[in-house]
Amino acid sequence: MVTDPVPSESLSYDRPLKLIAHPVRHLRGTARVPGDKSLSHRAIMLSALAVGKSFISGLLEGEDVLATAAAMRALGATVTRVGAGAWEVHGVGVGGLATPVQALDMGNSGTSTRLLMGLLASHDLTATFVGDASLTRRPMARIIDPITLIGASVSAREGRFLPLTLVGTPEPLPIDYSPAVASAQVKSAVLLAGLNTPGTTIVREKVATRDHTERLLTAMGADLRVDRDGESGAGRIIRLAGHAELNPITLSVPGDISSAAFPVVAAAALPGSDILIEGVGVNPLRSGIVDALIAMGSDIRLENMQTLSGEPVADIRVRGGKLHAIDGVPGDPSRMIDEFPVLFVAAACAHGTSRFTGLAELRVKESDRLSAMAHALAQAGIRVEELEDGLVIHGCGGLVPGGGHVDPRLDHRIAMSGAILGLLAERPVHVDDATPIATSFPDFATVMGALGADIELTGPHSPEPSASRAVFLNGQNND
Repeated sequence: MVTDPVPSESLSYDRPLKLIAHPVRHLRGTARVPGDKSLSHRAIMLSALAVGKSFISGLLEGEDVLATAAAMRALGATVTRVGAGAWEVHGVGVGGLATPVQALDMGNSGTSTRLLMGLLASHDLTATFVGDASLTRRPMARIIDPITLIGASVSAREGRFLPLTLVGTPEPLPIDYSPAVASAQVKSAVLLAGLNTPGTTIVREKVATRDHTERLLTAMGADLRVDRDGESGAGRIIRLAGHAELNPITLSVPGDISSAAFPVVAAAALPGSDILIEGVGVNPLRSGIVDALIAMGSDIRLENMQTLSGEPVADIRVRGGKLHAIDGVPGDPSRMIDEFPVLFVAAACAHGTSRFTGLAELRVKESDRLSAMAHALAQAGIRVEELEDGLVIHGCGGLVPGGGHVDPRLDHRIAMSGAILGLLAERPVHVDDATPIATSFPDFATVMGALGADIELTGPHSPEPSASRAVFLNGQNND
């Protein structure tokens, strides 16, 4: 057995790890990003419900996924790290989970919390969920509502926040559920509850959301059917037969397009850049960031397309150039809901005024991402208007003025977006706390540095600033 990793620059410091991103002329080179976070969560959870041993390679070893692994251990599965990104899971079978001895500490992971609430709702057990300061501010009502219909009961702070205690039902009821908002987490929670429920569980989506759960359940032998719905065919009806027996799986997790978005945006906005991000998952319900940047005039191509473990995978080639403003994004915003913070950075560098609406969901992520990014862009000298459900960004047609500080508000994607903002600026940008980055992209600074980024880390357990920058520059000349 290999000891579980301790995420780099972890949460246990008295003082935050600070990041300074310095301007660069271009990015060049080839890199890989960590495994897909959404798929990593689901791989651990569903393998724990299989009968037999599953093997997962390329698993994201960020704090969120490690919280999922720890929770599944506490619920009775054997989850073992056997190498870097390599994990074995001995499942207990659907219905075989047990009441945990202690509260399940979900850290910062909303995905872990919401999916597990669904999964445990149809088990005859009791579990308490706790989390960090950011997670305890995120509402859970959208999950509490459907699992109550299934028969579970939930006692939560103010009726919708962590900490909460869930009492699963020994006699779960199949439901026919239509989520009020497009949410893969809600859909997945209902489907996971349906695994240990007699009869057929149905989820009706007005707009299709990321379908990692459906793909993985199908690969593991579940009786699941997906039909198009609505006149346009944009909706989906998912039917899952309950009391499933899941087969163990060998799964290779592709790179996370949400993590790839950071170097992709930086390269797209810097003329002269030429990068290749290898082995990235390009699920069509996740690849909206690629379409949005192409709409802004970026030269982006998908190369070496293939299918691995049921998921489309490609290398993403990006050549930098001038970007122009857009009025909204192609397709439904749910295809890139986690990538909007860094897309806002691209809009700040574009020629013209970009307008993004229909994004109220960003206010209830790890932070209020609309407010956080409006403040970050303004600090960097960009004129921005904050709407109730979006932003209007007046691009500067090149490098942003820069300077200023970004408060990430305990949000990994705001912290990394702030770093990208600094690379695309005339003056360095300071990110006040880089520790949340370990949530999803522990090696962010190293991967970016390999492409030529100039990122400096200062704070507890970091290298000396001069040594840190020398490593991250990786011998490249950005003068």
